[in-house]
Amino acid sequence: MLPIKETKEGIVFSVQVLPRSSRCELAGIHDKALKLKITAPPVEGLANEECIRFLSRFLGIAKAQVAIVGGHTSRKKRIAVSGLTKSDMETLISNYRNT
Repeated sequence: MLPIKETKEGIVFSVQVLPRSSRCELAGIHDKALKLKITAPPVEGLANEECIRFLSRFLGIAKAQVAIVGGHTSRKKRIAVSGLTKSDMETLISNYRNT
């Protein structure tokens, strides 16, 4: 299960980013983090931008609602999402796994 912390603004959770993958996709939950495969290389913030773009599409929200709050230069990042609840996120992950 993915640990998700609720805040006044929304939620915070961890992601494990695998840059330079063959395609962008959610690859499950690993080591208490949402595992994301992205195609961008980890240079000049390209992987961070693609991570935000992918999460905003996956969550169905604007990119402005997604922020990296920790781990900007690491593969393991802390993500803050405004406007979503813990149950919203759990439902989205559950629905994604069942497709």
